[in-house]
Amino acid sequence: MASPHPALARLAPADGRLTLGLELPLDNDWDPARRRTDRAAGRPFGVPDLTGHTRLAQLADRLGFAALWLRDVPLYDPAQFGDAGSVFETFTHLGHLAAVTDNVVLGTGAVVLPLRDPLLVAKAAATVDVLSGGRMLLGLASGDRPVEYPLFERDFQTRGTAFREGVETLRAAWHGGPLELPRVGLGADRKLEVLPRPVHTTGIPIAVAGGAQQTPEWIAEHADASLNYPRELGALRLKIREWRQRTEDGGKPYLTPMMLALQDDADAPARPIRLGLSTGRKALVDHLETMAGLGVAHVSFNLRPSDRPIDEVLHELAEDVLPCFPTPPPTPADFGSRLEATVRKQRG
Repeated sequence: MASPHPALARLAPADGRLTLGLELPLDNDWDPARRRTDRAAGRPFGVPDLTGHTRLAQLADRLGFAALWLRDVPLYDPAQFGDAGSVFETFTHLGHLAAVTDNVVLGTGAVVLPLRDPLLVAKAAATVDVLSGGRMLLGLASGDRPVEYPLFERDFQTRGTAFREGVETLRAAWHGGPLELPRVGLGADRKLEVLPRPVHTTGIPIAVAGGAQQTPEWIAEHADASLNYPRELGALRLKIREWRQRTEDGGKPYLTPMMLALQDDADAPARPIRLGLSTGRKALVDHLETMAGLGVAHVSFNLRPSDRPIDEVLHELAEDVLPCFPTPPPTPADFGSRLEATVRKQRG
């Protein structure tokens, strides 16, 4: 079996340890008290406070979290969804994060591929990969907001086909030589290339979010990882068992996000909230250890339901939870040389 891409290996170490990341925005705008304050001030629900986003991303990087994840929400839809995601355009934001962080993997959870031109996605992702020194992980989805498709002049009903063809285009663009797309009649003799090339010859790892309008067998064959929605532990056990059977236990990791409201009381028991937990840190560690035992490789925390200052939550997680699930240190061969060596490679 080939060695995994360094960014994926950092999230899913070979020894089977679980790692922890964070989903941006780093805000607590879904906490009931914060929502009351926002309503009183006339601020819309689902639009986070981004005034400290750079400082908090850098803090997460210094504290040792494995990854920062961004969602792709092209349009704020307060009537139907009430959530603006991370607000900033995904690849622009990733470029900024590449410049202000050193070690965290930069992941998308997930880019709605059928709404975008796949060649431009390939170029944007490779740009982030180069600027970050090889830290890009591209999570992809088919999208769940039908209103967006006609606005982008795309067909919602055929998004599954568009997704498959888009993944094929991404892989071809990162291949490292002349672009070949037989589907549209483009041969290598035309000598077209998508630049920059990704840092590593294996390209950029792709995690498929949810079902993406594909068969489970297609995802197991074409994805480098499964990025799946939170589930209660019994359903999670079955989902991971199915994933391992379909990938023939080939080392493709299972990644999942989780809403987290971390309580002040370290001994507070875990109780379910929508797509996650409200819990003290001791029960959180127990829950994560159970998830690791089931085969989860990486959990990303969404802190928007929390009622505590985000800085405080990050420090508590770093001091009392991260030591149980440490992030492997990056090696110079992975991320250490960053941009300079990559530029020399591109020129060569």
